[in-house]
Amino acid sequence: MSKIVSLGIHVLDVLGRHVNRFPPGGELDIINEIRLTVAGTAAGMSVDLAKLGGDVYAMGAVGLDESGNFIIDTLRRYGGNTDHIVRKSEVQTSCSMLPIRPNGERPVLHVLGANATYRLEDIHWDVIASADILHFGGTYLLPGLDGPPTATILKFAKEHGVTTTLDLLVNAQPDLLAKLEPALPYIDYFMPGLDEARAICGLEKRADVIAFFLNRGVGHTVFKMGAEGSSIASLEMAEILIPAYKAQVVDSTGCGDSYCAAFIMGLTKGWDLATSGRFASAAASLVVSGLGSDAGIIDFEHTLKVMNTAETLPIAQET
Repeated sequence: MSKIVSLGIHVLDVLGRHVNRFPPGGELDIINEIRLTVAGTAAGMSVDLAKLGGDVYAMGAVGLDESGNFIIDTLRRYGGNTDHIVRKSEVQTSCSMLPIRPNGERPVLHVLGANATYRLEDIHWDVIASADILHFGGTYLLPGLDGPPTATILKFAKEHGVTTTLDLLVNAQPDLLAKLEPALPYIDYFMPGLDEARAICGLEKRADVIAFFLNRGVGHTVFKMGAEGSSIASLEMAEILIPAYKAQVVDSTGCGDSYCAAFIMGLTKGWDLATSGRFASAAASLVVSGLGSDAGIIDFEHTLKVMNTAETLPIAQET
């Protein structure tokens, strides 16, 4: 079985649905559901990957608190290895509050917490060197690793024959490209949302965005586009467009993480990129149908059945 290291942000999400307004003053509103989930482009991906049967090793930082315990206990319950998550006594575990709107949109209130303290000296290099795949999740929310340190980690992985994937979380900060560019030549599969990629490079047309990152050394662009599907491209092949699957939208939290998890699972199975993309799209359709980043995914076989039987949406045209 392929060994997958998932390195990056570990977050506890507190989600509530559906929130139509913020009550004024001390008023109380009744909503349908509140959940706690493990989230973040590393930890959320790890949970989904473990559910799909992947051999996942989580690597990151949490606080020495109940939130950190919840993240570690949940990962272990699904079969993830948590031996290389460091506990930080001086800060809380990273947390987000997400009031989910009726259309599935999710404004976020976020505490960086322990993720902000994660440094190169916390990395277990021997674990990365022995992996088959390294997923780096959380660029722009890892101030101790953003920029050259990210490149150092990915370069080390490539030097040891490890396939690399990267996902990120764009937010309002300057120098988005400057923080990411040193790492680009060491990324085999660059997996942001298309709108995030546009924000980084300042271009709009999808073909131009693809070319921008491929020409800077990325092996493959894997752009997630929500209901419009996803795009997979490299310099050696024409763009592959993957349709999204029809789903009843409840909450879009974690859809991108589930896409990454299932795509990586496809890589470990030796599937071609189109099949891996379809499996990833099926996983995302399951997650969007429930509350939280771990909703919907049951196991590998169930997700495979959705891929092979569920109805798809029209494929995105050039945008």
